[in-house]
Amino acid sequence: MTEQTLIRAAEVLAGEADQISFTDAAYIYNPLTYAKEPHDRYVSRFARGKKRVLFLGMNPGPWGMAQTGVPFGEIRAVKEWMHIEGKVEKPQREHPKKPVEGFSCPRSEVSGRRLWGLMQERYPDPRVFFRDHFVVNYCPLVFMDDRGRNLTPDKLSAFPRRELESACLDHLITVIETLAPSYLIGVGVYAEQRLREAASRIGGSFRVMKILHPSPASPLANRGWDSQASAQLCAGGVWEQ
Repeated sequence: MTEQTLIRAAEVLAGEADQISFTDAAYIYNPLTYAKEPHDRYVSRFARGKKRVLFLGMNPGPWGMAQTGVPFGEIRAVKEWMHIEGKVEKPQREHPKKPVEGFSCPRSEVSGRRLWGLMQERYPDPRVFFRDHFVVNYCPLVFMDDRGRNLTPDKLSAFPRRELESACLDHLITVIETLAPSYLIGVGVYAEQRLREAASRIGGSFRVMKILHPSPASPLANRGWDSQASAQLCAGGVWEQ
């Protein structure tokens, strides 16, 4: 079954990521381990069967997947739209400015709120959305410096980054081969690049494209991200007008 394959693949990725030594980051969170219960519920509930569309993000945000184990997992969207909750433990080392409080966290992840808000607006019933779509992250880890500032995977030193990306690429290939989507959609440029690399390894026919990343750090995304992303998906033939 597809969901069992993906749960096992995530376990393998989490274990491999935990074995890599990163000197760039003072704090590293792996929500695939400490938030495994809600993550596995997300996969078990929504990764059943083949999908037409796969969305790929870069890595967890501190107030989204880091709290819920769900990609772009803004808490309200996970609890109230997906109806998923579960036990969330603590990372081994926790930055005081970025505590993991699970579903009790009062903060909202803007990127996740925007992405899942668009999906909820178009598909009020999550079962309808996930019938044809699925969302995963490329890298499972959150990286922070000693001041709690986010470090993205593309900014890591070359050696640990290559080792990490090898594990992440293997995982992504497994996800694509398991779900057999027609459309591979990167949420941002980095994710699109990773999808193109995976698609070239697999072969076959995929439509690879990107949508604007919903991060509030992007001035363009702050000018109506949902309408821009919808237009990109419609122009690419993913959605109908």
